[in-house]
Amino acid sequence: MSILDHKIDFAVVLSVRNANPNGDPLNGNRPRQNYDGFGEISDVCIKRKIRNRLQDMGESILVQSDDRRDDGYRSIKDRVDANVEVQEHAKGKKANKDLFADAACRSWIDVRSFGQVFAFSGSDVSVGIRGPVSIHTAVSLERIDISSMQITKSVNSVTSASDPDKRGSDTMGMKHRVDFGVYVLKGSINTQLAEKTGFTNEDADKIKEALRTLFANDSSSARPDGSMEVHHVYWWEHRSKLGQYSSAKVHRSLKIESNPEVTVDGSNTYKRYTYTIEPLDGLEVQVYDGL
Repeated sequence: MSILDHKIDFAVVLSVRNANPNGDPLNGNRPRQNYDGFGEISDVCIKRKIRNRLQDMGESILVQSDDRRDDGYRSIKDRVDANVEVQEHAKGKKANKDLFADAACRSWIDVRSFGQVFAFSGSDVSVGIRGPVSIHTAVSLERIDISSMQITKSVNSVTSASDPDKRGSDTMGMKHRVDFGVYVLKGSINTQLAEKTGFTNEDADKIKEALRTLFANDSSSARPDGSMEVHHVYWWEHRSKLGQYSSAKVHRSLKIESNPEVTVDGSNTYKRYTYTIEPLDGLEVQVYDGL
């Protein structure tokens, strides 16, 4: 496998319909919004979904969700402690930060992609790894409308000691959703950091496939199947390590404008916008449809 030797930029167009793409725990789990009312999906949320898709592909993942554990370990530290290759460089006279980092990057694709901080008690090394894959917060193209619904459970979680027939307060709740929105997420892959973590061309292809299938096997009560969809993945592969253009200029080359041919009745569709690429001399874009 060859180490990635050219810069990559990418952008993803996705839509949300009657779903909560990323709840804000500091705001009653309402869908995230910025101060201008535009919807947001945090980079942490997106990386979680990418990790899940890579895990579905059979890749080894260090930062696993509790409900998706495939090895029985309940924490990152447990998973690191159980890795013989990594632990060989973690303690005593053999402790070596560089070798520890190299072993961790070889062991887990999310470490060599996104990086990771290893700072655990009982270890003689403390390592911070910077990953080559950077993800922006996804932002909606327009201000989003959020609908809230009060929900009830048909039975108490526990029986009240004072009155067994009394309905408990935990049977009442709220559910929030975005009625409709088109979001764009952007990112890039840095070759200098790829060389340090051992990130390969094959790894880049796996990240691309994870983005294309981002919401596969991702349904929940807040995100029913079909409520979130990837429409297009735009993938720019530069001809050099530093890239022919800055990531900002490449991302700006994706032009999204209102589509005058779409009527008001059909406005809740990603086709209400037109998506065009402003040509950049010497840099071609590959466009992939979502799953």
